[in-house]
Amino acid sequence: MWALNDQTILKESVDAYNKDHPDQKITLRMFANDDYKQKLRVAFGANQAPDLFFNWGGGALDDYVKAGKVKAVTDAQVDLLRFTPSVLKSATFDGETYGVPANGLAPVVLYYNKKVLKDAGVEPPKTYAGLLAAVKKLKGDGVIPISLAANSKWPTLMYLEYLLDRVGGSDVFDRIAGGDPSGWKDPAVTGAATRLQELAGAGAFGDNASSVNYDQGASTALLYTGKAGMELMGTWEYANLVKAAPDFAKKNLGYVAFPSLSGGKGDPKDIVGNPSNFLSLNAASKNKSAALTYLKDYVMNGDQVDAYLAAGSVPPVNGLDSKLAAVKSDDKSWLAFVYKLVQDSPNFQLSWDQALPSDQADPLLTNVDKSFLRQIKPEEFGANMYKAAQ
Repeated sequence: MWALNDQTILKESVDAYNKDHPDQKITLRMFANDDYKQKLRVAFGANQAPDLFFNWGGGALDDYVKAGKVKAVTDAQVDLLRFTPSVLKSATFDGETYGVPANGLAPVVLYYNKKVLKDAGVEPPKTYAGLLAAVKKLKGDGVIPISLAANSKWPTLMYLEYLLDRVGGSDVFDRIAGGDPSGWKDPAVTGAATRLQELAGAGAFGDNASSVNYDQGASTALLYTGKAGMELMGTWEYANLVKAAPDFAKKNLGYVAFPSLSGGKGDPKDIVGNPSNFLSLNAASKNKSAALTYLKDYVMNGDQVDAYLAAGSVPPVNGLDSKLAAVKSDDKSWLAFVYKLVQDSPNFQLSWDQALPSDQADPLLTNVDKSFLRQIKPEEFGANMYKAAQ
């Protein structure tokens, strides 16, 4: 099995499997995130890929599926029905499922600093109009309304993902991800880019967002130090905030779903982000039976579910209500919020840079940044992506 080196709970499940199966142990190799995808591509190209491999689902996984490199798994083999349906979608192609969810849910949510919002007389925004009004008040109070690490580009993408869903509904991007580039010409794409530019033009992200890099923790710090009122980010940010500023996390950290849009076609309960990472089975594996045993009995079993909850992460399985009710830590309300958000969501859109084929990820991030900087007109964003998809 190949996986990323930050997947410590996954490693524990491999250790448990190996203890129970001394004659057919899993050899786990763990890699840094940056070069992992390239190593996987090279290994598959040389027919030296592992039996089980960690991936993001979406377009990159589908590329391997279309090449005949991945074996579909069935409910009878791995008990698929225990997993959250909207999460399985990211590893399901043409009605077949090609991976088992392997870590916690990571929807993107709107975090806020309770004290900063209260001081400005702002309620946590539930609508897009409310968000614009909050931006105006917070800016007038001399704080950055929304912290954004625009230098990293992918945090800006989160806005377009949500805005497209709210404007046009989930079908628009489903068409694009399904291989129909004409979806980029849908008026909703221009509508989403227009609203991103509207937010930027209103001063939502301050004056220096393009110099803020996410990996250095700068956008996170703006929120907990009170220099910014809000931040749109994945659920992993919760752990970052608890670690960096435990007092803030306990007293002044709030979170809500991304606002709804009046007149939009999208369901306000739709979410975007990373539904989960997946473990997929190499079609050429000579150890399929052992691999399926691991996927069925050791991935998201009771021990692993408990380990994720203890780490402040919600595993992508159904029927967690009783376990959540029994949580005694400060994370209880956060875990319940994330679980309900995902359970109630009719659509959980995988991040576009993961959902699209890998050769479109760079043009996507480049055009997202140009749109944010207002270097291109809203209608040019979709036109440029249509060209990139040809």
